[in-house]
Amino acid sequence: MTETPHVALLGTGTMGSGMARSIARAGLPLRVWNRTRSRADPLAGDGIEVADSVAEAVKGADVLLTMLYDAAAVAEVIEEAGDALGSDTVWIQSSTVGLDGERRLAALAAERGIVYLDAPVLGTKQPAENGELVVLASGPEEARGTVAPVLDAIGTRTLWVGENGAGSRLKLAVNAWVFAVVEGVAESLALARALGLDAALFLEAIRGSGVDAPYVRLKGGAMLAGNFDPSFALATAVKDAELIDAAAREAGLDVEVLDAVRAHFQRGVDAGYGDLDMSATYLAHEPRRVAQEPSI
Repeated sequence: MTETPHVALLGTGTMGSGMARSIARAGLPLRVWNRTRSRADPLAGDGIEVADSVAEAVKGADVLLTMLYDAAAVAEVIEEAGDALGSDTVWIQSSTVGLDGERRLAALAAERGIVYLDAPVLGTKQPAENGELVVLASGPEEARGTVAPVLDAIGTRTLWVGENGAGSRLKLAVNAWVFAVVEGVAESLALARALGLDAALFLEAIRGSGVDAPYVRLKGGAMLAGNFDPSFALATAVKDAELIDAAAREAGLDVEVLDAVRAHFQRGVDAGYGDLDMSATYLAHEPRRVAQEPSI
């Protein structure tokens, strides 16, 4: 293994394309593939080789990185790679796939004799473009040196959290918090508006206080500006919330707040906002007429 491993990246959507550019900027040889070729073609302008097939993308790769929608999509491309995926390739699996999905993919790697790392990431479109993700890595310690140049390229920090599966478990816990924050900000802004206030006063009231946070300001500002360019689509947030719910049930834990958040995210998807950023949950908050108790 050289200090500049050859990398194959499968999945050049919102996150994958940014990760690809970060890997290329680090000077690592890179070949990418996407099911819809047109979503990968712009990367050629950055000097990145775009493959026509999964097998072509992974052939000769020292490190394989997958960033796809769900476990089914990841399993499909690994099967599609066939014998082109060598047993000496180290596989970094960064898609958010939940507990069952992670176990399925780990089993698939074992069947094929591939060294496998469960390594989802924290961050959205801009951090991916800037190489500023946080990687929640888990897996065999002996693979760390091989993947270090790739992880250093896509992120500012790699947190090694244990054996395979630990990364996915921590990602679900973090996403539960992220979703609660986004929905909480949306509800507070909507409540201020419904009470006849300028909703921006909510952000002004908490500015600089202990309950303020950059993420609150980022998502709250986007809601007020009506800027819902997707860095994390609302429909994807629903998918991930369902993975969190399934994991909580497996652990015997009730997550009532997350259940309510998921239901409201789904309301936004049903209203046609699924392809917008998850902050578009704010658009689904409208005052509803509530029956009043008759006065006596």
